[in-house]
Amino acid sequence: MIRKELRIILLSLGISLLLTIAKFLAFFLTSSVAILSDALESIINVVAGGFACYSIYLSGKPKDENHPYGHGKVEFFSIGFEGAMIFIAGILILFKAVQFFILKPGLQRIDSGIWMIGATAFINLLLGLYLTRSGKRLQSITLTGNGQHILTDVYSSAALIIALVILYFTGQTWIDPVASAVIGVLILRKGYQLMRQSISGLMDETDMKVVDRVIGILNEHRQAAWIDVHNMRVQQYGHNYHIDCHVTLPYYLSLEQAHDAVKEIELLVNRELGPGEVEFFIHMDPCVPASCRHCQLTECPVRSEPFTRKITWTRENVLPNRKHTK
Repeated sequence: MIRKELRIILLSLGISLLLTIAKFLAFFLTSSVAILSDALESIINVVAGGFACYSIYLSGKPKDENHPYGHGKVEFFSIGFEGAMIFIAGILILFKAVQFFILKPGLQRIDSGIWMIGATAFINLLLGLYLTRSGKRLQSITLTGNGQHILTDVYSSAALIIALVILYFTGQTWIDPVASAVIGVLILRKGYQLMRQSISGLMDETDMKVVDRVIGILNEHRQAAWIDVHNMRVQQYGHNYHIDCHVTLPYYLSLEQAHDAVKEIELLVNRELGPGEVEFFIHMDPCVPASCRHCQLTECPVRSEPFTRKITWTRENVLPNRKHTK
């Protein structure tokens, strides 16, 4: 899987480099600050792509004594670095927009610039869609983040083309720095979003989509002996997940029977959640008399209260650290 990710990101890096060169040629041809803004953002594509290559290589290394959870968190550094680069590019673009608005340099061959930027935008659109789809399929936040960045480049290029077309037909040169400033603001916003995602991952912020998937798997394959699940915590490390939770089991089970029960849960989630490995740490809790109300074991030898209702597991009752006794 890691080798496939590396091939994809290397392809992205090569294409981004060629498109960056094309955009700078368009700038030298037209002297448009808006095109320069687009070219500056493309430099970040190349730098971020190189860092993404390294992060994918590092995240694929196995666990060791110094990194017991693996090296997957480097992907959060990768998107954080990419977000910071995008943010810096946005500031530079705003600066150049103000500078060109004051100096008002002469524009030329705008029609050629439109065609060149249009061609690069179309290629970037195909590349961005390919990266985001590959990232979702391989569960790689590095590929997904890189693809989202490139798609942002497409959106800004599309806005740039519209501005250049208006400028070409109207001759209003003020449109050029204003379009550049708008692109700069959009880029700043995207950089902030990526840095926010990076900080969330490094701070182990819970991904509720993953939590819902795990809970859904447990509900679908639920067994009567799994009386309740609570105090669940999910952390992501690259492709892999670390999950803690408490599972309430009948108190009379032997140690071997209880171990088999939690092992079955671990194997189930590993099989259904993939790709990647799920490390499951399950704390076993013994049932209490109040558990009988929703315990589905029909032939329980120690039942003290009748069964009243089945509790469907949701994030509202699985995440808190309390048994289901009501």
